[in-house]
Amino acid sequence: MPMIDSHSDISTTLILGGTTEASRLAQAMADAGLPAILSYAGRVTSPREQPVPVRVGGFGGVEGLAAFLRDNGIGQVIDATHPFAARISRNAVRACSMAEVPLCAFERASWEAEPQDDWTHVSDVPGAVAALDGPGKRVFLAIGRQHLGDFAHLAQHRFLTRLIDAPSADFPLTVAEVVVARGPFRLEDDLELMRAHGTELLVAKNAGGAGAEAKIVAARVLGIPVIMIDRPELPERPVRGNVAEVMDWLHARLGV
Repeated sequence: MPMIDSHSDISTTLILGGTTEASRLAQAMADAGLPAILSYAGRVTSPREQPVPVRVGGFGGVEGLAAFLRDNGIGQVIDATHPFAARISRNAVRACSMAEVPLCAFERASWEAEPQDDWTHVSDVPGAVAALDGPGKRVFLAIGRQHLGDFAHLAQHRFLTRLIDAPSADFPLTVAEVVVARGPFRLEDDLELMRAHGTELLVAKNAGGAGAEAKIVAARVLGIPVIMIDRPELPERPVRGNVAEVMDWLHARLGV
């Protein structure tokens, strides 16, 4: 497909990002000359450099996002946020409806249990907390930073957690080993990590995708049970599963 002049009258796409998928889409749009803005929530202190303009921070709820779409002449929105970023995804559906701007979600497929897996499904983080209300174990708490405080009272467990940024002074877990690292992660590294920690139980969100799947496969190899937090329910919206499908949606939308 021919390159498109990014200074033409093609409308700008807002990518709601923070995921590897969002970065890949931003690169694909830059390569195709399609104008885009990539938006981050701002929870990571050192996000990757991007080939398109970037904005950081919230929008101020549904009304704020709708105003941003109108004020900046946004022609379409791609929701490429984390599958568990339910609030912004719900807000995006409502804001796009208010501003009459088309929306498409770029959503990675969920992980599926294999016959040798030992998964206990819970519907949310409180469900995972309740599932840990028992004798102390060495637990790999692979849920990101935001909800670690929910597990702080479970002092009988020794936690392992992995963060993109170094923990701050108000880090909520008192008995924990913290690994600072950025994915994607390799299977051999996660096998080594979980063996070294003596991991007996893995708690994970069903984020899907290849970048964080190594811990799921490592638990399978090592015979470690998994408490799997299922994805939140989201409003109905168009969904595409890879960059090519999203680009097809954009080209059809833009008529190029």
